[in-house]
Amino acid sequence: MNAAQDILHPQTTLENGLARLVPTLDPAAQGIKGLRRLSGGASQETWSFQMDGGQGYHLILRREPAAARSGGTGIGMAAEARVIKRVAAAGVPAPQIEHELTPDDGIGAGFVMLRIDGEALPHRILRDDSYTPARAKLARQAGKILARIHQSDPTGLPIPVLSPREVLDDLGHRHRAFGAARPVFSLALRWLAENAPEPRGPKLVHGDFRMGNLMFGPEGIRGVLDWELAHIGDPMADMGWLCMESWRFGSADPVGGLGRREDLFAGYEAAGGDPVDPATVRWWEILSALRWGVIIEEMAAWVREGTDTSVERHVIARRASETEAILLLHLLEGAA
Repeated sequence: MNAAQDILHPQTTLENGLARLVPTLDPAAQGIKGLRRLSGGASQETWSFQMDGGQGYHLILRREPAAARSGGTGIGMAAEARVIKRVAAAGVPAPQIEHELTPDDGIGAGFVMLRIDGEALPHRILRDDSYTPARAKLARQAGKILARIHQSDPTGLPIPVLSPREVLDDLGHRHRAFGAARPVFSLALRWLAENAPEPRGPKLVHGDFRMGNLMFGPEGIRGVLDWELAHIGDPMADMGWLCMESWRFGSADPVGGLGRREDLFAGYEAAGGDPVDPATVRWWEILSALRWGVIIEEMAAWVREGTDTSVERHVIARRASETEAILLLHLLEGAA
């Protein structure tokens, strides 16, 4: 196909490209079937398909969009693949990568991995009776997995090193670049700057460890997905992000809407993680609300500019006020 046909028939182009990978993915297969785009994901494309014949593998293609947005914060597909391989070798429940795309494959930048069966939609996990055993153990299990991630060796990984102060400075810059004047965000930026924790020993950090990026079975967490924001930094950042109110989906319990912080911390330390400082986790939890608010501002800019006019992006772009309410509650609590 020529470039015009690629634009008009993107799924056909992708299907033909994946079909050419069949000898690499499973020499005994005759082709692929069931190619479909999965919903969700803020920046990367995710496609599901199955090998036709052979082992019948169910596979996932994670791919950079053809018209990648400028100014993205992800580490890039090649770096993400390296991170996933590194943590999987360390015992983290992560996807198994089968093939990293090359320019010769002709279908962009990304990788193919084995599908992890299970459920990632938070509303089902929080309410479906079949996930009752998983809900009961989430906090401790998440703590153990985070400890394993943070103990993984980051040496040689092409990912950024970020101190708490650098993360905060970046958020301030992005808010000023993409957002409108929000006094609550300005107040939060000042409070966070005045109360920033001392840098601690940097670890490999997932960067987006939350409900929606965890694949569940009835027995608990089966896989940790979406490593595009991995970096080297303060491991308490992952705990703060997981506990932030927007990832509780209406439930009261702070750990993903399903568990207590105390159980998260206990699971983390029992698995060999460094001693947890609850005050530092709280700082990261407040920063996480601001971070989500800034991300929402950026998505609103995508909508205004016509970069992404999907319904999903329109819905998310209207939620910045939610993070303002979260920040006010935290800051008032700290002032009491």
